[in-house]
Amino acid sequence: MNRKKVLEPFEKKWVYMEDRIRNGIEMNRKGFATLHFTTPDKQPVKDVHLEVKQKTHDFKNGANLFMLDEFKSQEQNETYKKLFADVFNIATLPFYWSDLEPEQGKPRFTKDSPKVYRRPAPDLCLEYCEANGIQPKAHCLNYASFVPKWVPSEITEEKSLLDKRFRELAERYSQQIHDWEVTNETYWGYNKKFSFYNEPDFVEWSFETAQRYFHTNRLIINEAHCNIWDKLHFHGNRSPYYMQVERALAKGARIDSIGMQYHMFYRAEEEAAQTAQYYDPERIFDVLDCYAKLGCPIQITELTIPAYRYTPEDEEIQAEIMKNLYSMWFSHPAMEAIIYWNLVDGFAAFAPQGDMHAGENYYHGGLVRYDFTPKPAYFAVKELFEKTWHTCHSLDSHESNEIVFKGFYGQYELAVSAGDRTVTQTFHLDKQHKNELDIVIQ
Repeated sequence: MNRKKVLEPFEKKWVYMEDRIRNGIEMNRKGFATLHFTTPDKQPVKDVHLEVKQKTHDFKNGANLFMLDEFKSQEQNETYKKLFADVFNIATLPFYWSDLEPEQGKPRFTKDSPKVYRRPAPDLCLEYCEANGIQPKAHCLNYASFVPKWVPSEITEEKSLLDKRFRELAERYSQQIHDWEVTNETYWGYNKKFSFYNEPDFVEWSFETAQRYFHTNRLIINEAHCNIWDKLHFHGNRSPYYMQVERALAKGARIDSIGMQYHMFYRAEEEAAQTAQYYDPERIFDVLDCYAKLGCPIQITELTIPAYRYTPEDEEIQAEIMKNLYSMWFSHPAMEAIIYWNLVDGFAAFAPQGDMHAGENYYHGGLVRYDFTPKPAYFAVKELFEKTWHTCHSLDSHESNEIVFKGFYGQYELAVSAGDRTVTQTFHLDKQHKNELDIVIQ
């Protein structure tokens, strides 16, 4: 990795990037809270001391959970669980049809289901998410590249079986999993294995069917990075993916969020040429500003940034790239989630059964090394959400019975003291509400 070449796009437009980040975060990720202090009989309480400590973020920061209990040793499995829960508050769960139901009528829902590599059973994933306060997200309802072999190549029958799949998943999981990716990567070209994929209503039918069964869930569309960010595919509101979403919305599809992948799957010798366009801050904000006009929130649904070698320099570059990208995305008003893809090196889709050599060919795109030691990029993400974008205040009301503070949206713990009286209370600083709270001090 040539440090100067790789980071050059950021450096060239550093002033623009930093201005957008600084102002965007202040405007879009923080809000004011007004706290009033009274006695039980509504009398004002003055000279109050307040300790404000943020406990959680409303913004979603996550990764896929595909390696849950998939490693060879129990020690590795426990380390993975801890590393995941220590940083992330959302997890993408695998619902690939071909792997979830490899044998017709025998879905792998339960914890004791037969193992499929990188496809832990949904019930196992949900148990982990619930135990660790992590929001689960499903990937994906209708992904034409992962259709079971037993599905016939006849459109009417394919749609009937898909309808059944949607219904069964909704009946079992719609109350536990709020967010569902409905379609994914629909620009890969002609798909001979799944006839319905080639029909003009593939996207619209999928969302209409999803809406019928997932009444109160959020429905997400998703697409590969190369069809969104590069100069060949981004042409403002004439971009293919933009027009696909626009057409689906015009035809009545309920798309609640627009998913965008960002995998830098390029070999080291291609890196400088590719990153010149993908790491351009102006291009990144142009894409986000354009798609935001569709009126839907945006998610970075899949993200991979390589560190081509296990060297301090390469890993430091990976961390610096991550900080720049996360900061730009976090600052944008339309963005609601950033989801990294593979946490640990050597266990990706192209590295079956944890082949370290195959993992090397996968560009070391994890945040944790093959030996389960975290890279600087892992700590960079953790520090952004736990320190840089984190609110802690120590405030006094003096002669007033009111304190106003500004903080990042999320859940807070408030410790209030007045004389020898103390009160501890939780408070949610919410972007959608006025954020006023009356605290009674007895």
